[in-house]
Amino acid sequence: MTKRSTKSGENAVNPKSAAAVSGALAVPAAMIERRIYVLRGQKVMMDFDLAELYHVSTANLNKAVKRNLGRFPEDFMFQLTPEEDKSLRFQIGISKAGRGGRRYPPFAFTEHGVVMLSSVLKSERAVQMNLLIVRVFVRLREMLATHKELAHRMLELEREQREHGQQLAAVYTIVKRLMAPPRTRKRPIGFRVDART
Repeated sequence: MTKRSTKSGENAVNPKSAAAVSGALAVPAAMIERRIYVLRGQKVMMDFDLAELYHVSTANLNKAVKRNLGRFPEDFMFQLTPEEDKSLRFQIGISKAGRGGRRYPPFAFTEHGVVMLSSVLKSERAVQMNLLIVRVFVRLREMLATHKELAHRMLELEREQREHGQQLAAVYTIVKRLMAPPRTRKRPIGFRVDART
């Protein structure tokens, strides 16, 4: 948001600029969610997706990052291996190297790397887009925690159901025995002859 100076010297939010920024950022959260991949056990966004969201070229984004490599340690950003790059190209349809496409594997930015990009790019759009992206990462983390909690609860319910099932089976067999007519030994028909005589 841009600020304008008022007569008293205080900063106030310019409503026209705020509307212009939010209107320019009409990016649905679902679109950002589709651009978050899981690589090496981390949720990441690719440099080409971020460049598109920030309205800069991928080359310019990577140049800005390379000028500030100290801000991007391995846990903020990493370059894909050739195998990961090949797999990603297959999954999302990136053009082949040598055909007008990339000639090197793309960079992947973790949530912290995306936050750091706003300080490197320094544009209002980058700052506002980073806020949207971080909110999506947070929402995904919350959803994952909820799913883990639900999965744990489901396992508990299954275990309880197994225990109850075993107990019910035991009760069922006891009730079945009680309902069955009692077995009485039938006396043999006829006379008994003592073998003693």
